[in-house]
Amino acid sequence: MPPNNQLKRQLSDKQLTMIAIGGSIATGLFLATGLAIHQAGALGALVAYGLIGIMVYFLMTSLGELSAKHPSTGSFYLYGAKFVSPSFGFAMGVNYWLNWAITLAAELAASAMVMKFWFPHSHAITWSILFLGILFLMNIFSVRWFGKTEYWLSWLKILVILAFLIVGMMLILGLIGDQAPGFDHWKNPDMAFHGGILSILGVFLVAGFSFQGSELVGVAAGESQNPKAMIPKAIKKIFWRIILFYMATIFVIGLLIPYSSSQLLQTNIASSPFTIIFTQAGLWHAASLVNLTILIAILSAGNSSMYASSRMLWYMAKRNDLPKIFQRLNKKGAPYISLIATALIGMLAFLSSRFGGGKVYVWLISASGLSGFITWLGIAICHYRFRKDYVKQGHDIKDLPYRAKLFPFGPILAFMLCAAVIIGQDFQNLIARPIDWQGIVITYLSVILFILLWLLHKFRRDL
Repeated sequence: MPPNNQLKRQLSDKQLTMIAIGGSIATGLFLATGLAIHQAGALGALVAYGLIGIMVYFLMTSLGELSAKHPSTGSFYLYGAKFVSPSFGFAMGVNYWLNWAITLAAELAASAMVMKFWFPHSHAITWSILFLGILFLMNIFSVRWFGKTEYWLSWLKILVILAFLIVGMMLILGLIGDQAPGFDHWKNPDMAFHGGILSILGVFLVAGFSFQGSELVGVAAGESQNPKAMIPKAIKKIFWRIILFYMATIFVIGLLIPYSSSQLLQTNIASSPFTIIFTQAGLWHAASLVNLTILIAILSAGNSSMYASSRMLWYMAKRNDLPKIFQRLNKKGAPYISLIATALIGMLAFLSSRFGGGKVYVWLISASGLSGFITWLGIAICHYRFRKDYVKQGHDIKDLPYRAKLFPFGPILAFMLCAAVIIGQDFQNLIARPIDWQGIVITYLSVILFILLWLLHKFRRDL
């Protein structure tokens, strides 16, 4: 084992940036953006993604201030325990681990669907086991190997996005294709803002899920070479690149495909907005190209899932909140027991889709969906408490390695938006009569689990 059973600081500035970018650019960009435009219109989707992007910006700066001052693999778990309460931190840690472990199951299921595009008669379980093995190998050798693979996977996704934006703008300007649509699809107000404010609020949920993964920089801070200098740089780069990719993509799709197109309702590869626009440009193998890109996105997201969840498990064991066996590292400094546990949870969650009509799997995925917003909510609370305590203890905020802008407005706004999104997940069911209690429990399962974890830990500490 490495000296003192510590993780190794081997992630470079570039790798730290790409880990967070890669965590945010996933299948949501290639498929869900079309659904957002169909629901709220092109400008409505831009407004929704822009507002959620502002929220993410404040969360990233909050996380940057916390991580630069206290760089740790424990990240949200440590900050929650230190600045709110040990029980709150414990619930934050388990919530984050389960979020990524179940996300791993979703990525395994998605990888099987992608491969069936090329091999329709193959068995899904075969591909899922194969890709789980690949993801495990990416993480078991060393954090340097993880950083390198995630760096190049993220770059491949970015290159496809850039190619899409270039081809899209050429179509808009009439440099290729039969005609130059320009802003024709936006001349009708209903085309630009379809469904009004309620539709925009509905897209908040989709936009929020799309941006999840950007907080990975907080977990990776514990293994970065010089966190106090690297994290502020990474925070500045990450937000603007992510928001640019999403906003530019929605802008191009909204100009080339009308919101009323039935193709935007589909979530298969052939109906991806990327596929449609590449096909308009005469790239007839666009479906295969987009399918390959989505497979890369899945592997990248799965890679991040294994990394984030195993590190959180390792750190919680090191702090004596979980069994010490999860502390064990191999000679390369990778927490192999935590990786095995995460892989088993991911595989069990995936296998649950094969039994009982897939109900258990649906429940797990529903629970995972809100877990990311709970993490963001926790970041806002922790930053607010940290800054207040820091000033109360007589410290000068100018001494902080990185200072979040517009405090306390930033974390308060982020908290309010996160809370609104969480409550709004099933708001119609909350006010309906009679109330569908089963539906509410399934929708808010992660919130219920978070509260139970918090109370159980507090009860155990008070004994």
